[in-house]
Amino acid sequence: MKIDESYLKTQLISLLQIPSPSGYTDQIVHHVCKELEQLEIPYNVTRRGAIRATLSGKSETLDRAVCVHLDTLGAMVSTLKPNGRLAVRPIGTWSSRFAEGARVTIFCEREKYRGTLLPLKASGHVYGSEIDTQPVSWDHIELRVDAKCFEKKDLENLGFEPGNYVAIDPNPEIDDKGFINSRHLDNKAGAAMLLSVARTIKLNKITLPVDCHLLFTISEEIGIGATDVLYSDITEMIVIDSAMAAPRQNTDEYSTTLVMMDQSGPFDYHLNNKLTKICRENHIDFKKDLFEFYRSDSASAIEAGSGIRTALVGFGVDGSHGYERTHLATLKNTENLILNYIQSDPTFKRDKNHIGSINGFPHQPTRDTINIET
Repeated sequence: MKIDESYLKTQLISLLQIPSPSGYTDQIVHHVCKELEQLEIPYNVTRRGAIRATLSGKSETLDRAVCVHLDTLGAMVSTLKPNGRLAVRPIGTWSSRFAEGARVTIFCEREKYRGTLLPLKASGHVYGSEIDTQPVSWDHIELRVDAKCFEKKDLENLGFEPGNYVAIDPNPEIDDKGFINSRHLDNKAGAAMLLSVARTIKLNKITLPVDCHLLFTISEEIGIGATDVLYSDITEMIVIDSAMAAPRQNTDEYSTTLVMMDQSGPFDYHLNNKLTKICRENHIDFKKDLFEFYRSDSASAIEAGSGIRTALVGFGVDGSHGYERTHLATLKNTENLILNYIQSDPTFKRDKNHIGSINGFPHQPTRDTINIET
């Protein structure tokens, strides 16, 4: 099926423009639900805002899921400073080095304000070479508010207080060569792809072999992940998230990446083999990679005791958790893989039961089944 590149880019820009640091995700949940309604895809929302939508298949057993997260990195006000500025702490794991110079929105109880995150010594005209030698940490960052604030009392009068959420501007840019630069591509790009896949399936009236649940989570950046929308009817889940393109890695910004293992351990052997086969049969450019300092929506599900098979499919991103860059090619390759996966037959019919006999249980290659020269 031909991917609607225009829809993918439009949806990505729309998602990027909605502030959604972990804990402040209500508005992006409303946006995604409205889009699901326009696509006529039924859904439910948990108490906190995670979304579970369903694309119906011919069978209501052996359900599968594809999962993305809507929350992003951000910050929170920790202290009102005597100089009329704000101290902040990060939401999610990211370096203050990438925060320096960022334009932000601060959400107070009654009003929102604009501001800029700055190092404590921001002006070379004042501090000289000290601007290059000051430490890099969140203790050396402050938020300059775009309001007349010269002391702590001024901040209090405007409604600032510890606990105010701070959303970081994405500053998206898509050029005519297909490069996309923006903060929060992790994982707004994944969410845009999943909506695009769902739209393709609906518009082309594709019949699926089994029910497929589209999961949109809201707390991945703080380690909670997919636990509250992962019910027992799901037997396997693919997570879409960013894959790190860096000198130490095999990932690039043009292929889709099959992640073999992250810090939570290996992903499912058979599910990854299936995805590899889909890529090869459909001429989808792909890489395989491992990520040492990485966890995704699947980690929390497995740690919570879920017995499902999981795999992680990544779109290549350079400069993750900073000012990120990706390319339309990796988004289209990843979307193509997910589209083909959703249309594929269940990996194992035996998986409809959480526990059962050995009948139908798969094998992995052994010395006896692989031709090994000794």
